[in-house]
Amino acid sequence: MKAVKQFILAGAIAATSLLSSAVFAADEAAITNKLTSKLGLEVDSIADSPVKGLVQVSTNRGLFYVSEDGEYLLQARVFNIDAEMRNETEVALSSLRVEGVNNMASSAIVFKAKDEKHVISVFTDITCGYCRKFHNEIDELNEKGITVQYLAFPRSGLNSPNYNDMVSVWCAENPQQALTDAKAGDDVAAASCANKVAEQYMLGQKLGVNGTPNIILPDGSLIPGYQPAALLSQALDAAAQS
Repeated sequence: MKAVKQFILAGAIAATSLLSSAVFAADEAAITNKLTSKLGLEVDSIADSPVKGLVQVSTNRGLFYVSEDGEYLLQARVFNIDAEMRNETEVALSSLRVEGVNNMASSAIVFKAKDEKHVISVFTDITCGYCRKFHNEIDELNEKGITVQYLAFPRSGLNSPNYNDMVSVWCAENPQQALTDAKAGDDVAAASCANKVAEQYMLGQKLGVNGTPNIILPDGSLIPGYQPAALLSQALDAAAQS
């Protein structure tokens, strides 16, 4: 009799587990459908959030928190008070940034350091003044052991002259030189090819990039705006030693 009771209890637990999984799957599908149909968002993934009652949703327009019933959406930063105010949102975004830039690395325009110590990814635009200022220091960055992977972020959006020019840069016979010339203010020679400029732009939006330059460090941290080469090198060296 005891064995029978244990068998029944185990079956009940398994059934409850299956029911819970089914309910969560149904809620996940409902949340995805609502965000897509009502807000036009493309949902990449849904995961547990640090806050009870909310799920964490990664979309093509950034990271959001949504109530489990799909009724409320929050765009917020979540801080863990008991963990010395750890920014849980930034922790999640850092992981997404590392994954995203790694997946896009093969289509980046790379200025590689001879004695490489660090690799950074920079969302850039050829018309951006501070992007040009940053690029003026590319030799110094390389000399300090910093490899720069440029990802395209045409600020005027897709299907704009700015976007077309950046496609031409990425499709040039020598993309490094074409990017350097474009940032010096030279006219961009029209070129076309299979490219991922649009995908890089959309990745930037997903990762919270809303301007240029935006610098993503090896740990996924994001630095918005221009940083002098010397200061950036110091920050990278300090982070590597910590």
